[in-house]
Amino acid sequence: MPDTHTLAFRLRPDSNVKVAVVGAGGNGSAVLLALPYLHQALMAWSNNQIGLDVVLIDGDTVSEINCVRQPFTRNEVGLNKATVLVGRVNLFWGLDWEAHPVFLSEKNMSLLDRVNIVIGCVDTKAARKLIHEGLTKGDACYVDYWLDLGNRAHSGQFVLGQTRERSGEKQLPTIAELYPESVDTTTPEDDLPNCSAEEALQRQEPFINQTLAMHALAMLTQLLRYNEIRYHGGFVNTQSGIVDPIHVPVPVGKKSPK
Repeated sequence: MPDTHTLAFRLRPDSNVKVAVVGAGGNGSAVLLALPYLHQALMAWSNNQIGLDVVLIDGDTVSEINCVRQPFTRNEVGLNKATVLVGRVNLFWGLDWEAHPVFLSEKNMSLLDRVNIVIGCVDTKAARKLIHEGLTKGDACYVDYWLDLGNRAHSGQFVLGQTRERSGEKQLPTIAELYPESVDTTTPEDDLPNCSAEEALQRQEPFINQTLAMHALAMLTQLLRYNEIRYHGGFVNTQSGIVDPIHVPVPVGKKSPK
């Protein structure tokens, strides 16, 4: 059987869990629109003492193609994605979450400072490498967890990792450690823009983003509610219906429980 991982930071009744979502595209918008449900659950479980404080970071604007499979309307074309989504969530749920209408860069990595969980929803190796290096070397090196989501047309993966060790214990490996190719910018990647609605749907079919986001947040919910998890990621395939978990690794020198 797999080992378990215990929550790295302590939930306090006077402090919300601080979350930064990087990217407001297919995965990022699905995550952002689902996070209020986790916020409400945490509030209920803690007698209204603990919730989520969320910031959404993205400098991109809404295009007409985005309206095909992302939660934007043609009336929002040209507006900043992060501002639109956070404004919508705040209005509906009565929250005061924040939008940063900028692209994350080496110069503004401080946006991730004092954040408990970074949820990366980026679609290029360069952007994922930027998060990796920022969390391991930059101002945001004290982030507790990095949850990365990435997908293709009908499949994807989510990986929850830690960028630093605590008390000498082995941390959860990140997406960059498990799959170095995910941050290898020396290899080519398909980053061409979608030129039509049909092409956009060929590259990412409907519901893959929502399915991936639900699995990732379900895992995160288990960690925040029960303080431990047995898996820290997974591979999701909407074509086959198969979900393969990434189990928490057994520390070196420790036998796996029977």
